[in-house]
Amino acid sequence: MTVPVFEEYEPAIDCGCAGCAVRRRSAARALPVRRGGHPAAHGARRALVLATAAGVVLSCGAAGAAAAAGSIPGAPHADGGADPEPATPQGEKGPLRGTGASGPPSAGSAVPKTTRADIINRAKKWVSAKVPYSMEKYWSDGYRQDCSGYVSMAWNLGNNEWTGSLAAYGTRIARADLQPGDILLFHNPADPSKGSHVTIFGGWTDYTRTHYVAYEQARPQTRKQSTPLAYWNNSDRYVAYRYKGVAVGSPGSGSSTAFPGAKEFGPGADNKYVTQLGRMLVQRGGKRFYAVGPGPVWSAADKRATQAFQRAQGWQGKEADGIPGPDTWRLLATGGGRNIPAAGAGGSPNMAVAFPGRGYFKPGQSNSHVDRLGKQLVKKGYGKHYVSGPGPRWAEADRRNVEAFQRAQGWRGGAADGYPGPETWRRLFA
Repeated sequence: MTVPVFEEYEPAIDCGCAGCAVRRRSAARALPVRRGGHPAAHGARRALVLATAAGVVLSCGAAGAAAAAGSIPGAPHADGGADPEPATPQGEKGPLRGTGASGPPSAGSAVPKTTRADIINRAKKWVSAKVPYSMEKYWSDGYRQDCSGYVSMAWNLGNNEWTGSLAAYGTRIARADLQPGDILLFHNPADPSKGSHVTIFGGWTDYTRTHYVAYEQARPQTRKQSTPLAYWNNSDRYVAYRYKGVAVGSPGSGSSTAFPGAKEFGPGADNKYVTQLGRMLVQRGGKRFYAVGPGPVWSAADKRATQAFQRAQGWQGKEADGIPGPDTWRLLATGGGRNIPAAGAGGSPNMAVAFPGRGYFKPGQSNSHVDRLGKQLVKKGYGKHYVSGPGPRWAEADRRNVEAFQRAQGWRGGAADGYPGPETWRRLFA
């Protein structure tokens, strides 16, 4: 439908026709109150503008209008809520504060080196501590408790930076090249406290790359959640940056963040991916398995360390066979999942509900695992498709409820097919 075009005209002062008279009265009402305009006209004019805008949206389609703007306001969270424009006022660039401010490098020193795993691990500390948002307060490590202070902490910078200065510590990259520890930055120079924001990229949620795991400092506290690329609003204005001090070849970095394929691992394998796997496992608590290495030749140490990591996620059977698959690699490369527990520390807290394997969740299957899955779905609030039950026999209602849970994690396509895998199981029973 074509939106009508309205032609403006200037009424003649001495014309007595009804049209010019109405136009002259309207022009008078448009004047500010201080220049003789009518006080009620401003509210009426605002209502007219809003009504006209609403009419255009309704005639063209609300979704299309929002998409044309580059973002969809109120886009749903992974948890089913909505996230308005972030109210993220921030403090100015300044020194670290408090008793914990002595650790990071001082201002003016060389850019400190770090790894992607270290960046994500630092980001996780504030998530675990539930650090409250504030542009005036400083956490015990000396960093300001706003979005830019959070990134300054994760990147281990010597100052509390702000959105106007963080880019100087990074190299601009394409969004397609984002890897864990990179940032997505929106700085609004016209009004920095209005909408300016920055998030830490924690990894893609699925192969479609429409959503990613964002670590961010926003009201009311630090959070980690599935977020549409690049953000809920102002999406087209966010710029991706990579920290200049990220060590080349560190765990989870480089193009090998993508799973290279199962053929690269196992007896007889000799390649760079085996080395990268070993280094990532050492970062996650698997050092004790390696007497020498890690190295490019596959060994029993690689298998034992991989199996220990898989079991730490609560996986068993074929899901914990010591050979990395896509789920194992993704968790290692993005810093996700649980670390390998220390020797003698026991297994994962999820071992009592360890993932039994995909074969139990297919049409025609009837077992206790299906019943346990259904009850946990109901407990988590994802049981609306059950007319009766749940029960031990796999049914379409089970699949649809699992699909709803997967979509709530921000997953799409094949990652949200309604059939539980180890990561779905881990999150559901977490």
